[in-house]
Amino acid sequence: MPLKESLREIRNLTETNFMSEQTNTFLGTEEPSLYTPTSDEKSMGMLCHLLSIFFGFLAPLIIYLVKKDDSKYVAEHAKESLNFQLTLMIAYVISFFLIFLLIGIALFVILHIFRLVVCIIATIKANEGKMYRYPFTLRLVK
Repeated sequence: MPLKESLREIRNLTETNFMSEQTNTFLGTEEPSLYTPTSDEKSMGMLCHLLSIFFGFLAPLIIYLVKKDDSKYVAEHAKESLNFQLTLMIAYVISFFLIFLLIGIALFVILHIFRLVVCIIATIKANEGKMYRYPFTLRLVK
């Protein structure tokens, strides 16, 4: 009996630790970074998400191509932001064609508001040194 109870306690502790390390919500997934990034890495990771609000997929693409060999932290944030922006581009094209059915306009507005909200959340998480996974994202760039 004591062995069973010990195994149960270990399983509960493991589940509790795993759940505290990863936070899943409708607005994305937050994971701790594997190492502590420097302030420059945090700033570049933050810029990947922040500049994508204004420049779409170009900002994370340029940052990825420039920094992919220098920092794994920045490369992961740039890939995540790039994947999200490419997914959004596909969704914007679909909403453009749905404008003729009158639901495309509402979909376009919802997509734009959603983009702003999750990009700001991702910017904050990158500045905190955490990895952020966008929701509903196609992983096109690996």
